[in-house]
Amino acid sequence: MTTWEYLTTPLLIHNTAAILNNWGKQGWELVQVVQGPEGGLVAYFKRPVSDDASAASNSAGLAAAAEASRQFDGGAA
Repeated sequence: MTTWEYLTTPLLIHNTAAILNNWGKQGWELVQVVQGPEGGLVAYFKRPVSDDASAASNSAGLAAAAEASRQFDGGAA
């Protein structure tokens, strides 16, 4: 059975292709784009989790998501 991990990230309209290509290069598949609660766009991604995935791989994904969130929030920590 395939196990999935998911990611949501803000999608900046002026940089859409670069954002989508960046996540795609990391193995993420775009599932859907919806309007967020405050009017911006939010992209939903998924990718399969391998049985031998390391904790470092998972941490890298979380770190990338956190960085995307910081960029969307204007760099606020």
